[in-house]
Amino acid sequence: MNRTDESLISLRRILRSTELYGRKLAAEAGLTAVQLRVLQIIAETGSSTAKQLSTRMGVTQATMTALVDKLEKKQLLTRHRSEVDKRQMDLVITDLGRDKVNDAPDPLQQRYVRAFEAMEPWEQLMVNAVLERVAGMLDASDIDASPVLDSGDLRAVR
Repeated sequence: MNRTDESLISLRRILRSTELYGRKLAAEAGLTAVQLRVLQIIAETGSSTAKQLSTRMGVTQATMTALVDKLEKKQLLTRHRSEVDKRQMDLVITDLGRDKVNDAPDPLQQRYVRAFEAMEPWEQLMVNAVLERVAGMLDASDIDASPVLDSGDLRAVR
């Protein structure tokens, strides 16, 4: 097998792994990995704004608004007028949302984070450089993406 085929197989394995995790998460929690991450962040912080979430997750505010709308519709979070700044809405996780976070399977990215952080700093730099190069080769450098391993339905905004 040549190196090109080996690299394509590795890419396919990564894509397949995220797809299988996404299906498991959808079946067990009824959420996408990105939706789960939003709920986890709000659960960790107590409350957040859409702007704070979009900055932390590296997505546009429009993407975050769509995510928040879906989570609110599922009654997993609520919006409350900020006590500090009446122009802002604070996002607060509901009891149902907290249950979803507690019952969800171990996030795929957490497995990655543990393994990545166990690497030597020079190895981390190499992995990041290669992944950035691959993203560039696939014209994916400018795609709006959060640090969550999820393939999901790419036709729909989460």
